[in-house]
Parts: sequence; structure tokens; C-alpha cells
Amino acid sequence: MTPPAAPSRPTAPLADDAQGGPALAAWHAGWATAVGLTALGAAWLGADVPVQGLDAPAALTMATPGLLGLVLLGRDGQAVRAALLAAWSLAAIAAAGLSGGLTGSLGGFVFMPLAAAIALGPSRLAPFGALATGLAVLSGLTAAAVTGPREAAPVMAAVSALLTTAAAALAFRLSAARQTRRLAASVAAVAQVETVLAGQPGLTLVLDAAGGALAAYGAAPAALPVDPLFDDGLVAAVHAPDRPAVLAALAKARAGGEAQVRFAPRLALDRRILMVLRRLGPATGGDEPPRLIALALDATLAHAREAGLDAARAEAEAQNAGKSRFLANMSHELRTPLNAVLGFSDIMRQRLFGPIPDRYADYAQSIHEAGGHLLDLINDVLDVSRIEAARYELSIERFDVREVVSAAVALVRVQADDKGVDLAAVLPPEALTVAADRRALKQITLNLLSNAVKFTPAGGSVTVSAEALGTHPGADLELTVADTGVGVAPEDLARLGRPFEQAGGAEQRAQGTGLGLSLVRSLAELHHGAMSIDSTLGEGAAVTVRLPIVVAAREPVEGEAQVIPLNRSA
Repeated sequence: MTPPAAPSRPTAPLADDAQGGPALAAWHAGWATAVGLTALGAAWLGADVPVQGLDAPAALTMATPGLLGLVLLGRDGQAVRAALLAAWSLAAIAAAGLSGGLTGSLGGFVFMPLAAAIALGPSRLAPFGALATGLAVLSGLTAAAVTGPREAAPVMAAVSALLTTAAAALAFRLSAARQTRRLAASVAAVAQVETVLAGQPGLTLVLDAAGGALAAYGAAPAALPVDPLFDDGLVAAVHAPDRPAVLAALAKARAGGEAQVRFAPRLALDRRILMVLRRLGPATGGDEPPRLIALALDATLAHAREAGLDAARAEAEAQNAGKSRFLANMSHELRTPLNAVLGFSDIMRQRLFGPIPDRYADYAQSIHEAGGHLLDLINDVLDVSRIEAARYELSIERFDVREVVSAAVALVRVQADDKGVDLAAVLPPEALTVAADRRALKQITLNLLSNAVKFTPAGGSVTVSAEALGTHPGADLELTVADTGVGVAPEDLARLGRPFEQAGGAEQRAQGTGLGLSLVRSLAELHHGAMSIDSTLGEGAAVTVRLPIVVAAREPVEGEAQVIPLNRSA
């Protein structure tokens, strides 16, 4: 469901005086009417009332802003009201120049910009109205100095003063009405906020800097009654061991940050309260201590769920560690009789104690092969369980990684030749010295090569390469074994590397145990490295192990890396 769009904030109309436009337009219309009638009356009574010839034009000039104010019926806003005040200012200055200002027949009109500023509002317009009044007075004095004193016109002067007084009184009334509407809107907004706060499911608190409650809204959790918060403060309502955390959260909130703290109430130790605290308003920089706002929620159920999950995780980890210890111990116990089986079957198949029937020799060969497979499985299980039980200790030494890779290749060479798989190594021509566990690195290489040969059909190829990436210090060893075998499906890539996880069909899975790559990954992580697999189904795979173990980066040499063919004479 799409949430409703937020209401746009008005830009032109005054949001707090939406109802004042018609009344203000009526004020302008009344002024224009009164001044227009005054001007017409002055012209009609010209012989009986002592007036100057320019009084009527000056009066009509002052009526112009009143006519312009009718625009408020259709459009209102700060810009419109500022423009109207400017019109009032110009009209007052012009009328003062025409009629002689304060000493002329329309002397009261010089105060109309100030009255208009009060009527138009907001309060920041009043200084501009006062300034315009001062300029109108100055304009009248200048005109009197240039043209000389005017003949006294007490009737017109009294009429202008009366009109200005009436306009100012109405302006004050409009301003008071505007302030009343703003106050009513503020009270309504406060009431609405209080209604929302009172209806929320949590408890909202306004706190002083020390944690004393100043106001409370909403539903208080049963474990955190409100009255003690006003009497003793927040800290006193918290269980003693949790008070340092609550004090730290208060300090963080006072500093301007957002703090979350969970604590047990002193009156209900089996419950938990989650409280979020923030500073109420920006920092003022004065001596007044800051106020805080806090939201308190009952977190008992969440705490119970987390405690249950922690207990279940601890139990699972303990069971897994026990399983790993069991496998490690049992693997040692199983290897002892298995070595005897392998030894005696090897003696029988080689006929060391005399001839035996060919059928028994075939049985001895099958027993030896099955025992060897079982021994490899037990060794893998032993290594994996020792790593998971954190009992695998690395024996770090310095050596040339080419020696380890060559030794692993030699062990897999017979298997590759028997399957008709081409096996090659791409190694640097100069020594590549690393600091690592020699046996672990050999096991990594051997497992990767055995897997590659195992899943590569006859006529395929397997290539192992080793190189240093970067320069010492900080160089990494990158060991890559690539093959042209059956490859791995994309959905299986994420699973490979976990114990007993295999890819492919049942026939392919029957060729392994799912521990080879898991052991490679674990041994790489023990060296603070990582293993990655890149494969395309039906085209082959490339397994890369990257280890930060190079201790002496080789110098760059001309030519390409050395390719060592692995045939029987190598």
C-alpha cells in the first residue's frame, strides 16, 4: 500500500492567517472609500472650506493603496503584503509632498504606513511602516521649505486625523484578531500532539539533565510506574547493576547523541524496559541545562527471546564441540586397527610370505584399496574435527612453496596417469619463500589436485600454479588449481566448502566424502586466508586459495613463469 503523500507547505499564502485576507481587503476598501468621499467633499465645498488646490490630488493619491488592497481577495502572501506596504509608503511620501506633510491639510495621512504595517502584519513589517512614516514627514517638511508655508485648513486636517485614527484602530483590531487565531491554532496543535502522545503504546518522558521526570505521556509499562519518576527520578527506578548503563545513556543524550539502554526496573526485576533517549531541541550554548526526551517500551518478551536464543546457541556450540572432540578421539582409535589391516593386506597382495591364489590376491587388493580410502576419510575427519575443536596447531616455518607443490604433484601423478589426465604445474623460476605450516599447505595442494583429477575425464588437463601477488611486505600467495572436468553448477557453488557438502549427481557424489574442500577452506582460514571457486558446468573449475604468507617477494625476472611437465621421468 502506497503511503499518502505528505501535505505540501504553503509558500505564498500566510499559513497562520488564512482567514485574514478578506477582512484586510475590506479594511483597504473602506479606507479607499472614505478618502475618495473626503476628496469629493473637499472639491464640492471648495468655496466654503479653506483648502489648498493640491489637497484633492493628494487625497486621491492616498486612496490608491486602498484600491490595490482589493487584490487580497484573490491572492494573499508575504510578498503581496510587502508590496502593499511599499505602495502605502510611496503614497504617503507623495501625498505629504503635495499637501505639506504634518503642517498641511492632510497631516494625519503621514501615519498611514505605520497603520497599514500593523494591519498587514506580521510584526516584522512594523519597523518598515515606521520608517515610511518618517520619510513622509521628511517629504512634507522638504515641500514646505521649497514652496513656503501653506494656508491653514483645520477642517481637512481634522478629517485626515480622524480617518487615520479610525484606520489605526481597525488595524489594531485586525492584528488582535490575527493573534487570537494564531493562539487558537497553537492551542489546537498542542492538544493534537498531546492526544497523539497520550494514545501511543509506549511511555514518552520529558526529563531534566539528571533524569528527573518533567512530563509524561502515553501508556506506562506496568513495571515502570510514572509517579516515582516524578518524585525520585529515572535512575532511582532502575535496578542497581543497570544504573551505570542508564547514566551513560543520559550522558550521551545530553551530549547530543541518541542512546538506547535496556534495564530491569527496581520494582520488577523479572521485567525489562527498553529506553531511547535524545536531547530535546538543539544545544543553546547557555547556562540552562538541556532537557531530554525518552521513549520507554516494555522489552520483556524480546529479552526472553534473546535469552532463549543465546542459551540455544551456547548449547549447540557445546554439542558441536563435543562432537568434534568425539570424532577426533575416535579417529585416533580407528586408525590403529586400520593400519594393521592395511599392512597385512599389503603383505598378502605382494605375496611376501609365499604364493597365494590369485582370487585371494584380488581380495587383498580390494581390502587394501578400501582401507586406504577409509584411512583418507578418517584423516580428513580428524583434521576437520581438530580444526572445529580449536585443537589444530599450526607449525609455522619458512620454506620454498615450490617444494611443497612439487611434492603434492608427485603424489597425485600416478592417479592422473592412470586416468589419462594431463597434469602440469606453473611455478616461478625463483624461490618463493613463505612462512606457513608446511604440512597444512601440502594438504591444501594435495586435496585440490586430488579433487581436480578425480572429476576430470580422460583426455582432460589439470594445472596448478603458485605466484606472489604484491611486493613484500603485504604480499599474498595465490595457489590455483584449474581443471577441464565436469564443473560445478551455480546453485552448488555456495554449498561447497562446508563439511560433507558435495555437488553433482549421485554417481559423482559417490566418488568423494565432501571433506576435501572443507578442509582446504578451514586450513586457509587458519592462515588468515580465503578460498574461492570459479566454475562453469561442463567446462571445468578453478579453485583459488589466497594466503598472506609470503615473507620475501621474488625479484621480477624476464620471461614467463616456468612450466614443469609432470611425466614419469620428472
